[in-house]
Amino acid sequence: MTSEPGSTADKAAETKRAIEAVWRIESARLVATLVRMVGDISLAEELAQDALVEALEQWPQSGIPRNAGAWLTATAKRRAIDSWRRKERLGKKYGMLAHDLRTDERTALHPGDAAGETLDDPVGDDLLRLIFIACHPVISRQARVALTLRLLGGLSTEEIARAFLTPPATLAQRIVRAKRTISDAQVPFEVPSCAEFGARLSSVLEVIYLVFNEGYSATAGDDWMRPALCEEALRLGRVLAGLIPNQPEVHGLVALMEIQASRRGARTNRSGEPVLLLVQDRSRWDQLLIRRGLTALARAEAEARGAGPGPYLLQASIVACHARARRAADTDWAQIAALYDQLARLTPSPVVELNRAVAVSMAAGPAEGLRIVDAIVATGALTRYHLLPAVRGDLLLKLGRSAEARDEFERAAALTQNEREQALLRARASGDRR
Repeated sequence: MTSEPGSTADKAAETKRAIEAVWRIESARLVATLVRMVGDISLAEELAQDALVEALEQWPQSGIPRNAGAWLTATAKRRAIDSWRRKERLGKKYGMLAHDLRTDERTALHPGDAAGETLDDPVGDDLLRLIFIACHPVISRQARVALTLRLLGGLSTEEIARAFLTPPATLAQRIVRAKRTISDAQVPFEVPSCAEFGARLSSVLEVIYLVFNEGYSATAGDDWMRPALCEEALRLGRVLAGLIPNQPEVHGLVALMEIQASRRGARTNRSGEPVLLLVQDRSRWDQLLIRRGLTALARAEAEARGAGPGPYLLQASIVACHARARRAADTDWAQIAALYDQLARLTPSPVVELNRAVAVSMAAGPAEGLRIVDAIVATGALTRYHLLPAVRGDLLLKLGRSAEARDEFERAAALTQNEREQALLRARASGDRR
């Protein structure tokens, strides 16, 4: 039996949804503030969860506070004080937290009160510190991704596991090990010094882009894309750009993700099957995201003036060439190939070289592209990377070498774990030109 509109059950469900929305917005700030206070990620998360439980108990009766973030912070700090009292660990931390608690309680306003103040600390500083901790190179790349989504995305372990098709227990262990590694390494809760800032920022950007790429082209499963991960990476990138606005590579990454995300509506057909870039309906590209991306690219170029472009700025410039072309035939492939030349000199890798081969093939013909691809094959690199035989198959097909192309598409299909991509590659092996 369903409840009547406006019933107690409806109101309770509405309040619960509102609390969940507040949590998604405030959880990263809350954990960041608590980590600074208590110096321990796991304890900070426990205190934050305790505050959430208390909110779920109280807010349905009292209403959601006008300054929900300050309420949650004050509640979590009170829990910390109670914990230290029980453990007889008052000292300086008790005095500091007690002082902050009085400040928080003055700003944690309830409905009907006057307009409130902002949260107690320079939240941006705390968030920036937390980002650098979650993405610290002392933990593995996979652990950095999981911990970032857990701490900064407000996602549950189950949600992250589902997004990456990983068993929840495995994902939970990965997060626990990451926290323990950070604790054992005594990683300071601070923005890195000038001497190591560049290297640490590179790790942060890498993690955000890994999250985006998993959403943009899922490595496994039966979905071609996982939009929620793209949106989460975009949110993190925009937050980071607001926290350190003078870093060109941050704006470059945001531009790259905005423009790539603009194609989402055109990347699959009505059946959910992948549609490759050159045959996409460009009228379905999101023009708002493209404009935002081009604006971020202009900001990145302005910030990089005199220093030269970094890898994310160059990649953003490449996708901008596609975004500016109204038709696939209008794409400036010579410019894209030149940008890939710069990228290959700056960050040489087989993957960059493979992408350069595609651009060169479009600018100078498939034979030139195949020459680059065959050079990659000769090195023994990318033997498990499905896009290497996929690109080679496409170039062979354009050169009229259909039998060889079919073998390459079959090899590519066998290497990918994504079911949609497998179907596309097998269709191409059978002669489908899509």
